[in-house]
Amino acid sequence: MTAAMYESGPAAPGAARLPRLLPASPEGLHAHLGRYGPLPYRGEAGLLIDDVAAAGLTGRGGAAFPVARKLDAIARARGRRKVIVANGAESEPASRKDELLLRLAPNLVLDGLQLAAEAAGATEAHLYLHGTRPEILRALSERAARQLDRTSVSITEAPPRFLAGQETALVSRIGGGPALPTFQPPRVTERGLGGVPTLVQNVETLAHLALIARYGPRWFRSAGTAAEPGSMIATVYRPGAKPYVVETELGAPLAEILGAGPEVQAWLVGGYHGSWLRLPEAAGLNLSNESLRPAGAAVGAGVLVALPASRCGLAETARVVRYLAAESAGQCGPCLNGLPRIATALAELAGPRPRRQARDDVERWAGLVTGRGACHHPDGTARFVRSALTVFAPELARHANGHCSATRAGPREPFLPLPASLPTREEDWI
Repeated sequence: MTAAMYESGPAAPGAARLPRLLPASPEGLHAHLGRYGPLPYRGEAGLLIDDVAAAGLTGRGGAAFPVARKLDAIARARGRRKVIVANGAESEPASRKDELLLRLAPNLVLDGLQLAAEAAGATEAHLYLHGTRPEILRALSERAARQLDRTSVSITEAPPRFLAGQETALVSRIGGGPALPTFQPPRVTERGLGGVPTLVQNVETLAHLALIARYGPRWFRSAGTAAEPGSMIATVYRPGAKPYVVETELGAPLAEILGAGPEVQAWLVGGYHGSWLRLPEAAGLNLSNESLRPAGAAVGAGVLVALPASRCGLAETARVVRYLAAESAGQCGPCLNGLPRIATALAELAGPRPRRQARDDVERWAGLVTGRGACHHPDGTARFVRSALTVFAPELARHANGHCSATRAGPREPFLPLPASLPTREEDWI
């Protein structure tokens, strides 16, 4: 699948109050200022944080951590030098929300970066991206000509690896090192780039912050739920349709976004570190962590997949896990040894008549890798694998008897997207 296939999709549930972030076509600086007006600087560090806290904004990069708490931690940190990084390195192969946001509304992201820098008292700003983005370069040039930005922005290119956007890997890369995760503590908010307090925020999070600064907490809370307010951008895969990106309210019914008819056998929520959900049991769940948590799932970075009934869920999972094992940093035991073993055993389970021991091996190794790495890559992979073993248990039984759901309907192309080639050389991290 190419990036061009990912466009803004159909109207989402609650669309009367949306979209907030995604214009219909790329918006230059003149149109942006005509829509939103100048940046609403406060003139002093810390003054925006109360509004962000009242809005209930959480990070849209996957962890859903309260943004105000991060801002406050940097604002209160000692020292005159503080750093902020806008993370647009969308390394998940199934996600294209940040890519589309940066293409359509680059100035909204850059507004949020400037306002967050002021709120946190940061004197240095960075933008971390995959590849050269002409929209961003043009926006920065136009903003410089108008002298809109108080903090200059440096751009760093991320390598094309799954873990390149991880917070500590990002800090290492911007600092001139390899894009490899490092053990914590200390957290980057305490000692990040150059050893100083560093705030890392996803680009969608910063775009929301720019709107909260203009319209206030009550406006932001007019969408979403009381516990999880606002909207989010999601990348959606459905049977018989091209992948698309949609802005939707948190708390929207997943059945309305993904469909739950006979053509769908399961949902994947949260991407390749997320969880499979069985239908029809999951049909009543909503797009919120409050709703998904009891089912062992989370919203994550907003990757939503409706797996067609004609595809083999085991084969799809095994193919992705092989990719995830190859994408590890290879510096900790769980990734270096555990993930390749899990990938090999899953490939056996996805084939005809696997050994009975293969499933037991996968479950045991998934438990052994969890919580033992420098980052959460093994944890997320284990979550993805365990949910597959539960949701596709009937498929496991079919494979044990030499049958497969996919072969009944004839040969099919894989449904879940992966890069065409998997870089494995050490220099690809640098």
